Amino acid sequence: MEAYDVFKDLAIIIVAAKLFGILARKLKAPQVVGEIVAGLIIGPSILGMVNQTEFLSQMAEIGVILLMFSAGLETNLKDLLKTGPVAFAIACAGVFVPLLGGALLYMAFYGTAPWGSEKFYMAVFIGIILTATSVSITVETLREMNKLKGKVGTTILSAAIIDDVIGILVLTFVIGFKNPDSNPGKVVINTFLFFLVAVVAGFVLFKLFRIVDSKYPHTRRIPILGLALCLILAYCAEKYFGIADITGAYVAGIILCSIRDSEYIAQKMDINSYMLFGPIFFASIGLKTSIDNISGEIVIFSICFVFIGLITKIIGCGLMAKLCRFGWSDSLKIGIGMMTRGEVALIVSQKGLSVGLLNPVYFTSVIFLIVISSIATPILLKILYSKFKGTE
Repeated sequence: MEAYDVFKDLAIIIVAAKLFGILARKLKAPQVVGEIVAGLIIGPSILGMVNQTEFLSQMAEIGVILLMFSAGLETNLKDLLKTGPVAFAIACAGVFVPLLGGALLYMAFYGTAPWGSEKFYMAVFIGIILTATSVSITVETLREMNKLKGKVGTTILSAAIIDDVIGILVLTFVIGFKNPDSNPGKVVINTFLFFLVAVVAGFVLFKLFRIVDSKYPHTRRIPILGLALCLILAYCAEKYFGIADITGAYVAGIILCSIRDSEYIAQKMDINSYMLFGPIFFASIGLKTSIDNISGEIVIFSICFVFIGLITKIIGCGLMAKLCRFGWSDSLKIGIGMMTRGEVALIVSQKGLSVGLLNPVYFTSVIFLIVISSIATPILLKILYSKFKGTE
């Protein structure tokens, strides 16, 4: 392959991802689904126009880092701290029940495995994929019905943010434990040390960024320094603590989410992510997804995976909301509002693939879950709100 061939590959990926992204939006599906389908069609499984290369893999990795940095930047730390124990309890249930459900599903298909074995961690990883919540569809639906500012809407939004933080923590532990040379004590200590350093250094960096931000407001040096912080923390997380790089990128976003120009940084990151790195990341998932090896067993597994993914969020979040003294109808709304999946599930899946905890064939199951949850959630929420009009 000649060096200039990458330009052709990038052009094909960007155009195909954009066209299929627009088509997906017109069909009321998430844009990322269209971008994944684009990668599948132009990749070796169907047309063979683009093959996965080391260069594209590295570009996709940068795309993941930018997506997680943006997710951190969009976090409202004040709202997160204000929501208190209710949103935290719902988020914990929304992580634990799907995690357990996904692991048991994998073991039901492929047999039980002893604690600490590679097969055991692969089962746990299937559960981790199911923990991630993407509430963008829910937020848009609630906004459309003027219910976003209500108690239910605020609880869903806060719980989803905490849900992702807990999910990333679990991912961090599992990746650490998966390493055959690691010992549990060291993994726990490294994780604790990383977050301790992140809190202390984050406080200092937040103060420094706020000074720079007040002195040079709305200047390009702010997002440039922010991006540098994101990349440094991603590197340090992997290199010195053995923690997933996406955790470092997410923490960088959290550090900067409360400075005055956080939205300005997010806008600049979105340009890079939207135009180049984001489409490459999602298209690369399609490029890696193999439909040649899809058997009847995988199809059945995918159907069960989708069912477990939806029902465990409803049960976990809904029952915990009920225990937190919400009414049955509001508890059901919270459970359904929390069941959508999106970018974070794909990011976690990609990380699993890179560390050998996930077979590419399971990307099909994840894509099915994203599509079905994104279609079902708005329909079910509208039915519930029309049936129980007196609630928020």
